[in-house]
Amino acid sequence: MRSAYGAKETGIGEHEDEIGTGEHPVTIVVDVANVMGSRPDGWWRDRAGAAVRLHAELVGLAASGRGVPPGETDPPDFVMVLEGAAKAAAGRLSAASPAGSPPGAATTGAATPGAATPGAARPGEVRVVLAPGSGDDAIVAVVRELPGHRVVVTADRELRERCVAAGATILGPGWLLALLRP
Repeated sequence: MRSAYGAKETGIGEHEDEIGTGEHPVTIVVDVANVMGSRPDGWWRDRAGAAVRLHAELVGLAASGRGVPPGETDPPDFVMVLEGAAKAAAGRLSAASPAGSPPGAATTGAATPGAATPGAARPGEVRVVLAPGSGDDAIVAVVRELPGHRVVVTADRELRERCVAAGATILGPGWLLALLRP
């Protein structure tokens, strides 16, 4: 099957040989539009700004090791999918990393829409995929490309069904937002 959205060519799925070695066999794929839309903090006035804030929170969560999905023991990798007006955040992400985060913690697929940085994510790193069209289509493509256990964070019913059919587990935005609260 041909890789969708250039995911495999630029790194999504390249760490399949690491599965079983203890190197992040779980990946959390975040439906950014859905997660942002689940908290009434004025995100609609500045979608890119809200995406930058969510990215910074995810970087902190990834670095803390607390974002472990139910039934898992190892900290996961994180991939967030940006679509529409929120894609403008990609150019601002490297400046949004919290102090003390690992070098390269804000990686983006800005150079290649629909793609993430090559190789597996480093601890505390959040890979970003820029959906060239539908964010839902990009999320499903990422789920299909990634090996191991994939967890998609969304409340979108249709997307949930598509991701389950592609082999993912689903958690709602409430699970993630509870982990992001101080």
